[in-house]
Amino acid sequence: MDDTSPLHAAPQAGMTSPTGPTGEQIAARAEAMGGRLRDVRTEIGRVILGQDRVVDLALTTILAGGHALLVGAPGLGKTLLVTTLGHVLGMDARRVQFTPDLMPSDILGSEILDEDDSGRRSFRFVAGPVFCQMLMADEINRASPRTQSALLQAMQEREVAIAGSTHLLPRPFHVLATQNPIEQEGTYPLPEAQLDRFMMQVVLDFPTADAERAMLLATTGTTTATASPVMTAADVMQAQALVRALPVGEQVVDAIVRLVRAARPETTDDPTIREAVAWGPGPRAAQAFMLATRARALLGGRLSPDIEDVRALAHPILAHRMALSFTARAENMRLPALIDTLVGRIG
Repeated sequence: MDDTSPLHAAPQAGMTSPTGPTGEQIAARAEAMGGRLRDVRTEIGRVILGQDRVVDLALTTILAGGHALLVGAPGLGKTLLVTTLGHVLGMDARRVQFTPDLMPSDILGSEILDEDDSGRRSFRFVAGPVFCQMLMADEINRASPRTQSALLQAMQEREVAIAGSTHLLPRPFHVLATQNPIEQEGTYPLPEAQLDRFMMQVVLDFPTADAERAMLLATTGTTTATASPVMTAADVMQAQALVRALPVGEQVVDAIVRLVRAARPETTDDPTIREAVAWGPGPRAAQAFMLATRARALLGGRLSPDIEDVRALAHPILAHRMALSFTARAENMRLPALIDTLVGRIG
């Protein structure tokens, strides 16, 4: 992503944009926000070394108003990334360590019976850790399906229902969950309905040799690098509103629709996909593409997304929304290679 790429002055021909600010106003706001986002990336880079791609995907998810599932081996900085994001973006961040004995009330909160000085009793709601702006669900697949499902309403509707009463969550609200792909004993796979609520699945790879060397020097000395706040929660919400106002070219919209429909066995024209894919992405994947491509463009200093944004986000958006059939697994097919094939067809 090129931080120095120029911002277009106005929406280009053939682009669709929601009614609202003019092209000049959007361009001015995007240019100002682009500077803030460059500062955000710089501050995060002081602490998170060798994971630029992961940082960009996490920021893209937040700018698009979504949730992210971070998948990686222990020690790659998943927890540190979420903590640093919350601090730099000025958001109230909390952490929940998911364990098999964790109950839904441990996350959402519960009602307790209070008694005042006169002896009169009444129920009082005690909010759980989900009432924050950025929730880190650490090793989410270690909790039972019952506890995992406690987050479904919160992630989709930004509210929770307790004892018949609805409680609104703070704004903005994002769930960044982590999952260890190595140790699977005693874990519960996330159901498809919950996976679909995550806008992106971000896979953390091991750092390069140079990045790992820099990490050793930066983290084992007498001082530790720290990041400073750059934005506030209100700034984040303004950026999210700006993302929705960015124009999207018809070519990009067509590419998103073609890609998502080609990945579904029910709507694809490719008999190989029909046989190889057990279930594919729903309309929520297309919505994720529309928002995430705009957010990636804004993060890269551009006013509108292009086809390259669709290609770059295909794996994070589609990988957890697709599953190979038994036949495809028996033939040793791999989902990343299948997604690469689909991406290569969008032009």
